[in-house]
Amino acid sequence: MNAQTVFLTGAAGHLGQAVAALFRERGARLVLADRQAGALQRAFPPAQDVFHAPMDLLDREQVQAGVQAAVARFGAIDTCCHIAGGFRMGEAVHETSAATWDFLMDLNARTLLNVAHAVVPVMTARGRGAIVTVGAAAAARGAAHMGAYSASKSALIRLTEAMSAELKDQGINVNCVLPSIIDTPDNRTAMADADASRWVSPRALAEVIAFLASDAASAVHGAAIPVTGRV
Repeated sequence: MNAQTVFLTGAAGHLGQAVAALFRERGARLVLADRQAGALQRAFPPAQDVFHAPMDLLDREQVQAGVQAAVARFGAIDTCCHIAGGFRMGEAVHETSAATWDFLMDLNARTLLNVAHAVVPVMTARGRGAIVTVGAAAAARGAAHMGAYSASKSALIRLTEAMSAELKDQGINVNCVLPSIIDTPDNRTAMADADASRWVSPRALAEVIAFLASDAASAVHGAAIPVTGRV
């Protein structure tokens, strides 16, 4: 992965930091995108191999400008790890508000559209690249009070599959990981009685993401890979 330029969204979060740290250990240059500029600064101060791209992923022009600035800095984007997203329990389906639906679809699906709009032309111009998105094991089927969340992550998976079909003949691999519960401080607080040792660590999930971005996964296209620990 030496000299690889990796664009990461949600880079200030627990998983984003783990993925960024792993790629950096392997010699990659990092383009870190997040709305939380202060958190980015604390986690990864700007350096020769670290470029900050604070942005609102729901603002297509901001995403485009950030990607263009990154290309100006490093010359290319070899890998895009779209990690930004989120979870929210919701209402029953028949009581789902427009606010809940729009929030989750924007966070988990629309952001991917905006990232793809900016990143894919950069990769197709060079005839190579890798895109890895983060879905959710919960997208496999609906569950009570999770209809909107499951639908939004399912939409992300379908978009990932569609992008793979569109881009694999242009030298671009597009795949997705499907984690269960990630072992983060927030999840440990929210589920204090659970056995966190059975969850997926951010580092373990980062390893799978890095594999999908590597040459070793050059034959993998449109996969949605469960990464569920022992849950």
